[in-house]
Amino acid sequence: MPHLQLELPSKYPLTLKRDLAKRLGDLYGAIMQTTPDLVDVSFRELGEGNVWRCETPGPVQSAVLICDIRSGRPPEQRARLSDALMKACVEALDLDPLHFGVEFTQHSGDEIYRTILVDGVVRGGLARDWSPSEAITPLVETLRNEQSSAADRGSTAGS
Repeated sequence: MPHLQLELPSKYPLTLKRDLAKRLGDLYGAIMQTTPDLVDVSFRELGEGNVWRCETPGPVQSAVLICDIRSGRPPEQRARLSDALMKACVEALDLDPLHFGVEFTQHSGDEIYRTILVDGVVRGGLARDWSPSEAITPLVETLRNEQSSAADRGSTAGS
């Protein structure tokens, strides 16, 4: 988490998608006060005629960016993110900004399960709610330290 899902009416080259994914992850990390290594980006290339905005006088092809994120950020922060992500997608994918939308679904941390590598061992657990402290100490580093501390406590408990 977060998961940024682009629903697109066209197909794009792998290198363009990889570069855009990095850009979106970096923007997300900077604006949402966390680290880009938490961001997953999906490109759903649905093809021509498969994404529509129902406008007057009739539907037009569009694109949508769906952002599944941890709750806790104020609306102004999400608006800044929307603007930055939209600009990056419109520029990279040559999309019409009038036919591109950004939508958010917010989740509590305990609705997300992630794994990390701690001292060569894969560890998993439910995420935590977002905190501004992630701007200072990356969440992955905090989790790694907690997992290491828990492992250390467990090894000393039997001594």
